[in-house]
Amino acid sequence: MHSAEGRSSHDIHSFDHPYICTICNKALSTKSILIKHQRIHSGDRPYNCAVCNKAFSQKGHMITHQRLHSGDRPYGCAVCNKAFSRKSHLVTHQRIHSGECSYFCSVCNKAFSDQRHLITHQRMHSGDRFYSCAVCNKECSTKGNLIRHRRIHSGERPYSCAVCNKAFSDQSNLIRHRRIHCSEHPNT
Repeated sequence: MHSAEGRSSHDIHSFDHPYICTICNKALSTKSILIKHQRIHSGDRPYNCAVCNKAFSQKGHMITHQRLHSGDRPYGCAVCNKAFSRKSHLVTHQRIHSGECSYFCSVCNKAFSDQRHLITHQRMHSGDRFYSCAVCNKECSTKGNLIRHRRIHSGERPYSCAVCNKAFSDQSNLIRHRRIHCSEHPNT
């Protein structure tokens, strides 16, 4: 197929994406995107979280992850002021206000704006528990619930208050705690 200028669509694609991955032949538009892409193949994860040392292939992913520890939620809903650590979570949340609920539970007809939330909800009806604690054999319906449960055994408290350094095992407890400091300093 040829364009109006007489070049094939393959030539145009090559012009717009001149950097080619030597492993999978994927064409990319910039050298920096190619370098990030090649980390998929190499497994290279040069960015480490300063709190828990988890490694990431991209700096942006590490920054998003670190918000779990800090409790930082820079994406706020203009309707109800609920805040989120990820923009995608805000977008999903905003469907609640618009009334856009495309997913319905076949058992109880509860509506969901996100398919992942429906799938997790349906486990409540089915009793499916895919995640089991290696210490006490407690079964959890989500990986996140299992991770939070394991902190009972490990004593891990990965969420720290930036004001007083008090540590918490669950992010929701940190968020609740931070309100104490807001009431102490209402003008900050």
